[in-house]
Amino acid sequence: MNICKKMIKRCLLVFCCGLSFTVEAFSQSFKISSPDNKTIFSIQLNDKQLLYDIIVNEQVIIEKSVLGLDFENQGNAGEMSLSASDISIHQEVINWPLGERSKIENGYHQQIYSINKSDKNAYAIEVRVFNGSVAFRYLLGNKEPLVLSREKTIFNFPVSQSIYRYKEESVFRPTLIKELKDSCDLPATLVSDRGYTHIGEANNQDYTKSVLTKLKGNSLQLVYFKDKKVKAAPGFMTPWRTVSFTEKAIGLHQFADLNFKLTPGVKEVPQWIKPGKVMRSDLGDKAVKETIDFAAAQGFQYVLLDAGWYGQEFRSSSDPRTYIDALKLPELIQYGKSKKIGIILYVNYVGLKQYLDEILPLYKTWGVAGMKFGFVDGLTQQGITWLNQAIKKTYEHGFVINVHDNYKPSGLNHLYPNWLTQEGIRGNEHGGNSEHDLVLPFTRFLTGPGDFTIGYLNSSKALTARYNKLGFNVTKAHQLALSVLFYSPLQAIFWYGKAADYTNEKEIEFFKQVPTVWDETHYLKGEIGKYISVARRKNDTWYIGNAASQQLNDKIDLSFLQKGKKYKATIYEDDGQGGIKTSTKKVKAKDSLAINVLANGGQAIIIDIVK
Repeated sequence: MNICKKMIKRCLLVFCCGLSFTVEAFSQSFKISSPDNKTIFSIQLNDKQLLYDIIVNEQVIIEKSVLGLDFENQGNAGEMSLSASDISIHQEVINWPLGERSKIENGYHQQIYSINKSDKNAYAIEVRVFNGSVAFRYLLGNKEPLVLSREKTIFNFPVSQSIYRYKEESVFRPTLIKELKDSCDLPATLVSDRGYTHIGEANNQDYTKSVLTKLKGNSLQLVYFKDKKVKAAPGFMTPWRTVSFTEKAIGLHQFADLNFKLTPGVKEVPQWIKPGKVMRSDLGDKAVKETIDFAAAQGFQYVLLDAGWYGQEFRSSSDPRTYIDALKLPELIQYGKSKKIGIILYVNYVGLKQYLDEILPLYKTWGVAGMKFGFVDGLTQQGITWLNQAIKKTYEHGFVINVHDNYKPSGLNHLYPNWLTQEGIRGNEHGGNSEHDLVLPFTRFLTGPGDFTIGYLNSSKALTARYNKLGFNVTKAHQLALSVLFYSPLQAIFWYGKAADYTNEKEIEFFKQVPTVWDETHYLKGEIGKYISVARRKNDTWYIGNAASQQLNDKIDLSFLQKGKKYKATIYEDDGQGGIKTSTKKVKAKDSLAINVLANGGQAIIIDIVK
């Protein structure tokens, strides 16, 4: 995994000079704690079996569980011993203009454990302990290619757990581990009477997709989803495995930046990378120009030409170096530029594999702003490795990127900041369900940005009928709130809608104002599948999203506002008749604000300083 030459060099020192960095050679157990000393990771070698456990706030979160790797044709393991490096302390602040907060604190303690073996398959485990979280990965010291037949990572829970089981773009179904019959994708959220555990993956550049399956009792194991084995190039490193714990559901969000922190990134985001809102257009010159005009009037930054602009997307004969007769594409791109709207082009995996190296310089000459990758392979080592290399090329050529379908993020937007969002989520293109929407902030959105393709009803009966057929059961205020609740630097809004049908200008004013990246974020209240309240700041303006699956009457504390300042809150909420009503209220930091949400409804609020 070629992520950082310095990191690789440091890690490979583990396997040089007889593991010369160790300070307590061949000791069989070690322990490392977090900066606040409340999270403890322990590791031991017991009868040739490597075991670990995790304690958070004096509670055992993971009891003794197996770690390790199996290699193809490894034979008898022979003698084994365990040794450790010195503990190192890390503290930094990452400036990130594309995140849920513009400054990301990254503090942890780190140690590397070497598994010394008498055969050639020695490896090490790098561990980082954060407040509330543990991350670990396997480092191979191989000088020749190897083949991994299995990752032996197990998660033994001391108490009964329900896991929010899902697969790729499915709904989530809470299931007791002991009743789990199928696999569960990563990231995974688990609930017990003690609290909430999150298991994730970070910095997967060239591994395969791994999933969780039931082992026995309250135990889960990692298994390869599709591949039977993983090829390990010299100096190979697996992705990070992460375990986080909090006593309250709303506390899960403190771990949402974890995979970002675990991925070495760029020092500075290039100025050409522009976050923003995007609207999908029907194909045809007239439709595209109407969409560009509407997008510009609504303060959007991009228009998407989705599948079909170069022919049938799954046909190998369809050529993304050309465009259909119904489009004068160069003219449309220039028209978009005149309105300060960038054009994003969709290209299916079939076309990407055939023509990527040709279309990147070609699209640059056309003036294309970005690309949407469709139906990529996020399931195999070959597919994930290809995707990482492809995104690197798009970064070098200057395109913003959205990856769709089964792929879920692992923090690589830190390495490639043009990678603004991805799907790996059941969004509004599949319909709208409030309970599902209110599971997502506690599950999928803990691993990175998600393109939810937010829909919004308008005067079109055809659009209403389409969403009704998909089981759309949420209100308009709920949809407004999603643009705050769901983080995506490239936020698709008005999915399936046509520009000419959005005559309800006062209702959609909120979409015009809401940003897609933030300086500060507070998750205020929430329970999985029931309700959530999130406040986000951009510059001096605050935006609040509230949503609930059942009627909710509550209040939120506004102490996050600047003390001594006077503010005006503009509240967008459901009018009970299928529309939106607005009201204003003067507020201060010492005040609280009422949450009045209909079942399957929401509130969207803008709080401005009164000058």
